[in-house]
Formats: sequence, C-alpha cells, structure tokens
Amino acid sequence: MLRPRIIPSLLLQDNGLVKTVNFKNPKYVGDPINAVKIFNEKEVDELAIFDIDATAKGQEPNYSLIERIANQSRMPLCYGGGVKTVEQAQKIFGLGIEKIALSTAVLQNPELITEIADRVGAQSVIVVLDVKKKLFGGYEVYTHNGKKATGINPFEFVAKAQELGAGEIIINSIDQDGVMKGYDLALIDKVREKISLPLTVLGGAGSLADIAKVIEKHKIIGVAAGSLFVFKGVYKAVLINYPTKEEKENIYYNEYRN
Repeated sequence: MLRPRIIPSLLLQDNGLVKTVNFKNPKYVGDPINAVKIFNEKEVDELAIFDIDATAKGQEPNYSLIERIANQSRMPLCYGGGVKTVEQAQKIFGLGIEKIALSTAVLQNPELITEIADRVGAQSVIVVLDVKKKLFGGYEVYTHNGKKATGINPFEFVAKAQELGAGEIIINSIDQDGVMKGYDLALIDKVREKISLPLTVLGGAGSLADIAKVIEKHKIIGVAAGSLFVFKGVYKAVLINYPTKEEKENIYYNEYRN
C-alpha cells in the first residue's frame, strides 16, 4: 500500500552538513557520513541531500563524497547540486543514487528534463523549485541559494516539468526555511492543483503536527524537513532524530491534531 514519505533533508557545504534560515546564515550541524549512519538505524523512508555550494559556485558535483554517502546508505537517496548535463547525471546514478534533483540547469534548459529522463527513467528525475512569495502577491522561483530571482512562475513551470517527463516535483519554500512555524499550505495546494506527479514539500516543519497537517489533506505526498530532524529542544541543540514507527502511524492518522 502506498503511504506518505517522511524525508530528512540535508544541506552540504564545504563537505559538512549545515542548516539555514530563509536560505541564509548556514550553521554547521555535523558530518554527513555520521548523519547517514544514524538515519540508517532509524529506518527513514528516504533521504534528500542538496549541495548548496555546487551551483552557486559553478562547481562540479563532489563525486567522491556522493559515492561515500551512497556506500553507507541503506535507504533511497535523492541528491541535488551542480548537475548540468546528462553525463553528470549518469555518473551520479552509477555511484548508487536513486534520484537526482535538478533545479537551475532545467530552469535554463527545460529540455534537459526529457534528455535525462530518456536516459535513466522518469522516476529518477526530480525537479526542485525554491520558491519565494512576491511583494504584491503570487510566487516566484529563485536560484543560487535564494539570491537570484528568475521571473518564473512556479505553477506554470511544474506543469511544464510534468509534460517534459519529470518523475517528481520538490517545492521548497524559502520564506519558511528554518523558521519551524509550519509549511506554506497555500503554496502546496496550488502546486497540487497543477500536477498529478508525486510531490514532495519542504520548508517550515517545526513539529510532527506540521507534517501530519500536510498528510491529512494531501494523503500520498512526500513531506521533507531539515531543522526538525537535526535540532532538538528550544535551544536547537544538534541531535539527529526521526519519528519512531509508532509516531509515524500517529502522523498517518493525524493523532497530532491541536
């Protein structure tokens, strides 16, 4: 039976893990290999890892680190960061990654979605959109860690990505990133109206109740979180965590209603 996926989202910078707030002020939270080992033990549904340096600095993906992470992982892995060509994507898949996340490159060249999907299969091609509210209403897609406005309407682009053969969409709210006050539910609703593809949402989870709220409405959906799974307590001490099987069942049946 298909179920929602609860997905830790990790950010790589200088080969370490960091966490941001509104895509700013990255705080070091640990070693990626250690984090993967802990998440293995916690039997997570899936793990998403994004290298926030690669595209911003025009760097190639760090293949040696990707390979080390994949070798340690016992869960499905999604990797994003710096992928611009079919050849780079194939190399990353060859290292043991199940899904590849594409953002800036496909915004500049949407046909790359089709080219990679034809080579490796649509189910492995994920389009990630980092989205911010516009001053006078609506939303806009940003790149380069939220620094560059693209003028692209996210709702139009997700529909286009679906037509071009993407296998999944990840919507990341820049406004909610690291704030831990809940997901942008209106944004999720609008994206869901545009596509029938698998959808994963990211940005804003501060509690298991926030995750439950999204799942209650949208049922089979990926719900990703960063801060919630790397911090603990009001002082945000670094502690890798993840819901237990019992907690996940409670989330599915929304036992966290306020």
